[in-house]
Amino acid sequence: MQDDLFGGPPAAPPSPPSSAPASPPAPTPPAERKKSATVTAQPQDEAVHALARNLPPTLRLGTSSWTYPGWQGLVWEGEHSDTQLSKQGLAVYAQHPLMRTVSIDRSFYRPLTASQFERYASQVPDDFRFVVKAPSVVTDALVRSEDGRGRQPNPAFLSPYLARSECVEPALQGLGHKLGALVFQLSPLPLAQLDRMPLLLDRLRTMLLALPSLAPQAPDGVIAVEVRDPEWLTPDFAAVLRECGATYCLGLHAKMPPLQQQLPLLRALWPGPLVCRWNLNPVHGPYGYEDAERLYEPYNRLHHPDLPTRAELASVIAGMTRRGQNAFVTISNHAEGSAPWTVRGVAEEVAAALAATPLR
Repeated sequence: MQDDLFGGPPAAPPSPPSSAPASPPAPTPPAERKKSATVTAQPQDEAVHALARNLPPTLRLGTSSWTYPGWQGLVWEGEHSDTQLSKQGLAVYAQHPLMRTVSIDRSFYRPLTASQFERYASQVPDDFRFVVKAPSVVTDALVRSEDGRGRQPNPAFLSPYLARSECVEPALQGLGHKLGALVFQLSPLPLAQLDRMPLLLDRLRTMLLALPSLAPQAPDGVIAVEVRDPEWLTPDFAAVLRECGATYCLGLHAKMPPLQQQLPLLRALWPGPLVCRWNLNPVHGPYGYEDAERLYEPYNRLHHPDLPTRAELASVIAGMTRRGQNAFVTISNHAEGSAPWTVRGVAEEVAAALAATPLR
């Protein structure tokens, strides 16, 4: 049952989906771009609307943030600045038939207030759900300089008080029932700390147990822990998450093992929701964000379609949602080059997987 549920062993790479070409058509040439002071939605063809209708209501696909001018012709019409999109883009993004969640990544760099979260919630439909990243002041073991280098140990790492006051409570107050997954992404740890994993697990347990329940205000809400060191992927880690009512965030990132090697964590936590963040294509290596940005901007077409990962992720999504579990899946531009195109590709794979193996 669980082998089938989580996709079984890796399959041979599939052929490219017929309705989502590996090399999407180029966007409108710059000379033809329409400039406007108001952001409006790009009309979607009937194939996209039909695809959205064929997806389970418990699946919420989306992207990491939304302020990308290069998504002209994919998500919005006309040419807009990232500043304009930061103010008006979310409401337009949420009109796209396939976009039913988004990751609020800016909260990782600086905690947001309840009123900031409330402004986000006011711009989206009632069934939209947010994925929120917890602030790095809680999730990073090091205090870092502006260039990202760790300077010294962070005394607030996994602080129960800050996790509650700077993250969970503002998100609950501001987003209410529109809070989907609250993700504590634990940054890469120094070797000295990785050698003390039992102490880290105790510290994580203490923090998670101190957090308030999301259910009264956010019935779909779930606390998820994402890691960037494979050393976390143990039965003891799964036991801590299960004890605390949290789940594992499937992290598709070059620092982590492939998807199939992370599935034992999901099996150990079954039944439960799926939280997944597809962050970085492995062709760039574990430190390749800047390389991906230079190659992929303005994020309007696919550069490195990862068809095996799409198929494996879709199999997991189909297996869990057909059994009534929620799935929150957000995709970065750094996954394949253009998050909206990847969302469509994953959606097509999910629809095909559900059609091929209906629930018995």
